[in-house]
Amino acid sequence: MPSRPVDSTALARIVRRLAAAPAAPWLHTEVARRMGERLALILRTPDSVLQWWGGCGGGDGVLAAAYPAARMWSVEPGAEAVRRREAALRRPWWSARRWTTATPVVLDEADTVTARVGLLWSNMALHWMADPRATFARWKRALADDGFLMFSTCGPDTLAELRALYREHGWPSPAADFVDMHDLGDMLVEAGFADPVMDQEQIVLTWPDAESALAELRLLGGNADPRRWPALRTTRWRRALCDALAARRDVQGRIRLRFEIVYGHAFNAPPRAKVAARTEVALDDFRAMTRRPSPSTGKDRI
Repeated sequence: MPSRPVDSTALARIVRRLAAAPAAPWLHTEVARRMGERLALILRTPDSVLQWWGGCGGGDGVLAAAYPAARMWSVEPGAEAVRRREAALRRPWWSARRWTTATPVVLDEADTVTARVGLLWSNMALHWMADPRATFARWKRALADDGFLMFSTCGPDTLAELRALYREHGWPSPAADFVDMHDLGDMLVEAGFADPVMDQEQIVLTWPDAESALAELRLLGGNADPRRWPALRTTRWRRALCDALAARRDVQGRIRLRFEIVYGHAFNAPPRAKVAARTEVALDDFRAMTRRPSPSTGKDRI
């Protein structure tokens, strides 16, 4: 699978909207907090940290608390996102951090990222990448030798209830397919990462009504599935969707949707010397390597 089956135009539009949001969605902030708890398992303390799409990742506070002395970098999807991120990170003149710590460096994702950082952190961004393999290759190039990668993303069980509802009504898919965590682990190995560890958990969000649910889902993204409805839908269809969601309320009268959150981390192993197809060894060296004592005489034999 060289790339995910997604509509690149729709995907770019979703990413621009996510990057323009005034704050990270609540779910992103909560997943960042849970990712931060996993940092305690890593014995290394990076001197530099790069967030991939930090503006919508909600991880600034977590990383600042974990690594207060680290040099911070942030890669954002597009020039407008870079400007917004720089404005958000700009410290007022009266802030002590303005004079005691370096201002984070913000880079455009379209540019070549030459940083070689100790930690690359990506929270809830990978599922908006059309080609995860290419993304892993970029992340590896941005890491220093023995640096480590931590990321989170949506797994294939995300919005399973909504997908089932759409199938029951004969509607096209409500969201593009998400990559399974085992496939992501294989991609990490293919990209040259060492010791990849993958795990997942389910987070269930609830809302009092369908309109609240749809509003938050829009904050979290959109539908980039190329099989989605090819035209704009009517207000009549939206009412039908809201009624279908309302009919699935739980015993407490709330609408429930599940999100599968996949976590991964891996190390950027230093390059190994290539083994030549032909190796020459001097005869004396070969004799020394193969000489061993005889069990009967105790003398060396070859």
